[in-house]
Amino acid sequence: RSVGKFVGNLFPNLKKRVDIVALLDEWAARFFEELDYIKELEHTQRFAASMEKELPQILVPKTYDQYTSRRVLVSEWIEGEKLAQSTASDVGDLVNLGVICYLKQLLDTGFFHADPHPGNMIRTPDGRLAILDFGLMAEIDNNIKYGMVEAISHLIHRDYEAIVYDFVTLEFIPPGTNLSPILPVLSNVFDQALEGGGAKSINFQDLAGDLAQITFDYPFRIPPYFALIIRAIGVLEGIALVGDPDFAIVDEAYPYLSKMLLTDKSERSREALRYTLYGNGDTLQVERLIDILQAFDAYRENLNPEAGTGGAGMGGAGGGRGNQGPGAAMSLPTAAIIGGLEDMIVDEVAATIDALTRQQLWLLVERTGLQRAFVPVLFPGVVRPFLPIAPRVTDKDRILVDNLTKLVAYLVETNPLGPETVRQLLDPTVLQLGAQSVPKVTTRLLNRITARTIREVFTL
Repeated sequence: RSVGKFVGNLFPNLKKRVDIVALLDEWAARFFEELDYIKELEHTQRFAASMEKELPQILVPKTYDQYTSRRVLVSEWIEGEKLAQSTASDVGDLVNLGVICYLKQLLDTGFFHADPHPGNMIRTPDGRLAILDFGLMAEIDNNIKYGMVEAISHLIHRDYEAIVYDFVTLEFIPPGTNLSPILPVLSNVFDQALEGGGAKSINFQDLAGDLAQITFDYPFRIPPYFALIIRAIGVLEGIALVGDPDFAIVDEAYPYLSKMLLTDKSERSREALRYTLYGNGDTLQVERLIDILQAFDAYRENLNPEAGTGGAGMGGAGGGRGNQGPGAAMSLPTAAIIGGLEDMIVDEVAATIDALTRQQLWLLVERTGLQRAFVPVLFPGVVRPFLPIAPRVTDKDRILVDNLTKLVAYLVETNPLGPETVRQLLDPTVLQLGAQSVPKVTTRLLNRITARTIREVFTL
């Protein structure tokens, strides 16, 4: 620490870019923790418990408290081969499982394996992914976790101004820094990263390298926790690229991100989802909604034991999920999603019914030749005493109807009417949500009609 302070004082420009003392503190804390085998036992048990429910395909060695001391750790022996050296056909699936596992650590539990080198990831004979060595672990708080999700949603919309503020939240930029000079530089970095396929085509290692370059010229630094994340993701990406040169870590991560956006009930996740679907406007971008539903469908297929082809990779042999999975591998939104998005769905349904009704009424008026007919408004003080029978159909109304057409076409295409679809639609939770939503839709619809009528008769 003293040397770190001395180096920082000797090279003030370096100190601005890298918090040397914090980096040494992080390293030292993890180093001494790694020498304490009681701590490692606790880490192993905590990690296993966090994976047990959602990712039982992840195998963690059983530990034995009664035989463990500060200098000796006794755990289960696991047979297998290093994932990086395996030639099995399911290695790609296991790498994808590793990506989901790591995203769960980063975005869900906040407690992550900081030393996932190739020797710590094993393919077992029954096709499961075993993770070893829990001496070096790290934690991030909720502010960092949700900051990552928010940054991704801003990246999807190329909202670089918001991303600059996200980097303050994520501790890349010190609070109080003048952000104006950094914005064009970050914009250029992300434009290059997004070129040729959008957010899902980003090469994480190249992006991390470009961000590191910024630290030489701007008050921008790589926080200690992110250095550990880069290392972990680099290992997973390196293993995957051996078998698949086109592997993109962000693309593989998208299904889990969609799952978090759709099912996490925190206010910040809800806001991130709304921003992903609406951007800075108030019109639903239905293509993004379909994209997220497709990604969530892929996530459910990955975790459904019956969706595999015999390999356990993402949910085959040894998973033992039974009926514990998040649902059948269908695109039909589950009750959990519908419940979490109820307010958004109610708003969109009310707006769409309103638009459809006025569109059909306008067509009826046109067919009967009454486009120029007016009706009197028998209220005192109105600005417009006569209103046309034919309702106004705006561009936004047309977008709403077009959105409905695209969404219905997607759901019909991916969910042919059959016993499983009917079973999901008749699920008591879905029926209860529907019964609760009908009065809300009716109220919102009446509010829209009343507000529009008032605007039309009392304003020019």
